[in-house]
Amino acid sequence: GMNVLFIIVDDLRPLLGCYGDKLVKSPNIDQLASQSIVFSNAYAQQAVCAPSRVSFLTGRRPDTTRLYDFYSYWRVHAGNYSTMPQYFKENGYMTLSVGKVFHPGVSSNYSDDYPYSWSIPPFHPSAEKHENDKTCRGKDGKLYANLVCPVDVTEMPGGTLPDMQSTEKAIHLLNIMKTNRQKFFLAIGYHKPHIPLRYPQEFLKLYPLENITLAPDPWVPKKLPSVAYNPWMDIRQRDDVEALNVSFPYGPLPDDFQRQIRQSYYAAVSYLDVQIGLLLNALDNVGLSDNTIVVFTADHGWSLGEHGEWAKYSNFDVATRVPLMFYVPGMTTSPVSRGSRVFPYLDPFSHAGGSAPQGQIKNVVELVSLFSTLADLAGLQVPPACPEMSFGVVLCTEGASLVRYFNVSERMVEEGKEGCDDTDRCFKEEPFAFSQYPRPADTPQWNSDKPKLKDIRIMGYSMRTIDYRYTVWVQFDPNNFSANFEDVRAGELYMMENDPNQDFNIYNNTSHGWFFKKILDVLKH
Repeated sequence: GMNVLFIIVDDLRPLLGCYGDKLVKSPNIDQLASQSIVFSNAYAQQAVCAPSRVSFLTGRRPDTTRLYDFYSYWRVHAGNYSTMPQYFKENGYMTLSVGKVFHPGVSSNYSDDYPYSWSIPPFHPSAEKHENDKTCRGKDGKLYANLVCPVDVTEMPGGTLPDMQSTEKAIHLLNIMKTNRQKFFLAIGYHKPHIPLRYPQEFLKLYPLENITLAPDPWVPKKLPSVAYNPWMDIRQRDDVEALNVSFPYGPLPDDFQRQIRQSYYAAVSYLDVQIGLLLNALDNVGLSDNTIVVFTADHGWSLGEHGEWAKYSNFDVATRVPLMFYVPGMTTSPVSRGSRVFPYLDPFSHAGGSAPQGQIKNVVELVSLFSTLADLAGLQVPPACPEMSFGVVLCTEGASLVRYFNVSERMVEEGKEGCDDTDRCFKEEPFAFSQYPRPADTPQWNSDKPKLKDIRIMGYSMRTIDYRYTVWVQFDPNNFSANFEDVRAGELYMMENDPNQDFNIYNNTSHGWFFKKILDVLKH
């Protein structure tokens, strides 16, 4: 059996060279992609940290985990569902957690689901507690809690940053696992590019401000239903954004500041890329690149000014689409000889990057499939598909294994359609990804981004296929977790071919009975 190195990044949209971004410097992630199968249309089930992570770590959708906010633990609140690391642990693996894997707090029982999921207590970097402190030096020399926060690392508490500590810890664990010779499942969760955009200031040099453009569509679309808009409250609370005195809910932020946010997001991605490079180079150094599966993904994306929005908290592609790649020695690459170097470290300051992915798969897929995919790749028995009502079922998943796509003949053919049998539970139709987002009201409120369960009144269910994104916002009762599809508050329909950025909502001038029937079918199954 192979080891698993599971890399999960916070708030990373596919802003990477291997996904076609021309500006970003991400040579180490691109190098991983060049040895991997890369999914170019992978989507999270809810664009916020805790619900997304609990969903893919249990292999169940948010309607089954009943977690749409941060404030309940699924084992108590929904069902005692097994997790992906727990399944590996029960199958003889040493399971290890470093950094932000589960969302910390109530939603993982204040323990990152230890001891169920992990063999030893999870590691959290000590510098994490300073994430929201005033550590950003302003032009006046004073310290602030800013959104845009390039720093001199030597001036930081402890002289370090959380992701640097996580990389060091993970490398330390790889060295221990090499001597132990025990199969391992090592999950490492990186914080950046989550806000605040706090990273070593030298990474700004990679992105001169004059090279940074605004989003292609930095305005609120005319036909966007108000319920669909997220007013980005979390960035409004940062000192530098607060000083701009931007009107609620639609803003907009001044153009020059939008550019600065985008510049810092790019810089944070390159800082992350260095961490990935050091980690994968260490995998080479301990001689484990020939028998370790590497998975790289994110919990959701992040809007960078598209639709006049910032942060996640929506059903748009910019918030739900994530990078997803799998390196499987001997499967995504030719057989790797023992101790060979697959991942030499590449310095983003001197290396252009841009290696092409090994295989790019256009089929639309979901993060809820991660559990069954990893079990499948590791040669474990794939957990059964969940029955319609699965609250009492300890081990099952709501996402089919993606390993079938690793075979070239199964990939999407040029015209963008492919058949799949009933076991994929996509009822002889094209693949789709299903996401959802709760709202407290029909119009933007102070708590629209992150409503607590008791305040949810509307749920936006969204279906993405290769051709369209269709979303219906329906009445929702948080007391019995029920959505009422007879009470549709608003809808969105975007056709990808001529509207790839999802700016022109044609819901009100299209007959959409077919789409509505399809979304109800999906929810039934």
